Amino acid sequence: KQWYQRRVAITPGGTSDSLVKIWDFKEQKSAANFPGHSGPISAIAFSENGYYLATSADDEVVKLWDLRKLRNFKTISLDDKYTVRGLTFDNSGHYLAVAGPDVRVYQISKQCDLVVTWDAHTQDSTDVRFGPDVNYVASVSNDRTLKFYAAN
Repeated sequence: KQWYQRRVAITPGGTSDSLVKIWDFKEQKSAANFPGHSGPISAIAFSENGYYLATSADDEVVKLWDLRKLRNFKTISLDDKYTVRGLTFDNSGHYLAVAGPDVRVYQISKQCDLVVTWDAHTQDSTDVRFGPDVNYVASVSNDRTLKFYAAN
């Protein structure tokens, strides 16, 4: 396995240092630190291939990190007071879903284009997942509902 497939992100939930740390369990030491957020880390997600990490904090941005190069390659700015509650990549690593006041899907590219936004819940979405072969997206919410969206 490649070195980046043996490590895991540890985020001190609720702390104020705003730092995402990557630990190498084999070597039992810190492998990398990803600074750049302001506010406590609120969500993280790894891509299926282990190349990318998405992070969010209470700063209205999602940061995308290349774990092979240990660098931030894109920062997605969100709306004012947008609180990210959940992040997930599809199996290919080409799409990232974001759960918060709405549910959003971004295509991971140089621009990280917003593909679709759904606003079906009456309260904030708390998590989101892609269905098999990205044929649907599912989200859950504080309104105690589960919603399914066709991913065309």
